[in-house]
Order: sequence, then structure tokens, then C-alpha cells
Amino acid sequence: MSEKHQMRAAMRALRKQLAEADPTAAMRAADHAGDLPPGEMVALYRAMGSELDPEPLGRALMAQGRRLCLPVVVARDAAMIFRAWSPGEPLEMDLASCPAPLPLTAEVEPDLIVTPLLAFDAFGGRLGQGGGYYDRTFAARPQALRIGFGYAGQRFERLRLELHDMRLNGVLTEAGWRANH
Repeated sequence: MSEKHQMRAAMRALRKQLAEADPTAAMRAADHAGDLPPGEMVALYRAMGSELDPEPLGRALMAQGRRLCLPVVVARDAAMIFRAWSPGEPLEMDLASCPAPLPLTAEVEPDLIVTPLLAFDAFGGRLGQGGGYYDRTFAARPQALRIGFGYAGQRFERLRLELHDMRLNGVLTEAGWRANH
């Protein structure tokens, strides 16, 4: 088993513990929505497993007048596209078995992309699930700000990144917003 694979397994277990220990973390993270950088269109994700649920954040962003969208995997080795979305609108599973807006929904370009993570560091490092979907998407949309969303307890001292790993511009947790430099 590779070192990165072992680390992902350990960080999944840690994230599950954090989720069970702090069921109000998503609400507290949403309290910091006003600290996020400006941007009219914000890409969220639909939480799966123990990922921090961005739905409270989405409601807070909509209250600020921002619009929301969700990523959609349309090809396994390509960047994701984004479709407009509001809480309560119907979803269907995309090619990666993630809930996504229906195909007739308008395709949009996000200003900020909020991404789930397994671990992060203060240098913009992010450990994801390993599929590469977000790294390919970040590379295809360099103008969009990349924002990690997770539990403060997922912070790691320093992650070893590979050449294809795209750094985050900052991270939002229940402890607040922190920009990376």
C-alpha cells in the first residue's frame, strides 16, 4: 500500500471521528461565509460520507446575493464542468456517482470553487480522494479561487505535493477563513 494511500485511509478515519464529535461544525463554518473572497458564482459540492456539509455555507452565500453551482463529472479524465444549482433543486448521479444538477441546467463558470478534502496545510496543500477531478478542474480554471472546506482538525503540518497537485488559495473551517500565502 502506497504512503499516500495509507495517509488517505488514516485521514478518512480522522475525518469520520471529527464529524461524529462535532455535528455543528458546518453551521459554525457557515458563520464565516462573509470572510470569503468576493465572487458572484460559487461552486459547492454535495457532501458524501463524513465530508463537511457545505449546504449551510450555501444558504449563507445565497443570503449575501451570491449564486451557487455544483461540479459535474462528464468524462473520467477531464476537468469537471459546473451547472447552476440552488438547495432543493433535483439532482442525479454523474459519471463519478456524485449528486449533480440535471443535464438541462445552465452550465456556468465559478469565481470560487469550494472543495472537500481529507487534509490540508498552511501552504495551500490539499489531500483529496485521489481521483484527480479537482486538480484537473483547478488547472483548467486558473482564474477561479480554490477554497478548501473541512474541519480544523484536518490540518496537517506539511503535505508532500506532486507536480499535478494544485494549491488552495485558502481554507474555510468551523474555526474561520484562512488565506494561504
